[in-house]
Amino acid sequence: MNRTTTDAIENLVLHPTRVTPADRERLFSQRPLTLWFTGLSGAGKSTLAFALEKLLVDSGRPAFVLDGDNVRHGLCKGLSFSTEDRSENIRRIAEVARLMNEAGLIAIVACISPCRLQREQAREIIGDERFLEIYLNTPLSVCEGLDPKGLYRKARAGLIPDFTGVSATYEAPEAPALTLDASEKSISVCLGEILDKVEGWGAARPGSSSL
Repeated sequence: MNRTTTDAIENLVLHPTRVTPADRERLFSQRPLTLWFTGLSGAGKSTLAFALEKLLVDSGRPAFVLDGDNVRHGLCKGLSFSTEDRSENIRRIAEVARLMNEAGLIAIVACISPCRLQREQAREIIGDERFLEIYLNTPLSVCEGLDPKGLYRKARAGLIPDFTGVSATYEAPEAPALTLDASEKSISVCLGEILDKVEGWGAARPGSSSL
């Protein structure tokens, strides 16, 4: 960190809010949390994340998806897929998820996030009490067979360097809150299991008035 950056940080003042987390819980009738979907490309992260978002919002539960591809069109535009930039990508997403939680929303992150250390850093930023890690353990063979974006084909041809699952390692979570194989279960079954975890974590289930 250079001197200019240090001076800028020292001159910042953190302004406290007069709205408490309990105020926001009463407003939205839910306890905010972040559901962090991790897994290989094509594992079903985005599909489940957006289906969950729709289900929650339709039932009056404010939620928002931070999709790995989508954030690279704006928030993380310009970042590469180097180890350093991937870490910065995860840090930015985690910081936004934390702000969404502080606003009372349920944040749904759909991001490969291949390294355990990066995900643990995200947990530290968001807070362990609000971080729910969901591992999409869809086999590589299934993900590559589907290949909806054609990325595996390009990676096998050497057109995409450091592609997770092909030329770069994916570190599976050691103790995720939930593990799902989207190739063996329907979207509705997966959503049911996710909602059970959300309810157990303290966020209200759709149709429930409890906190």
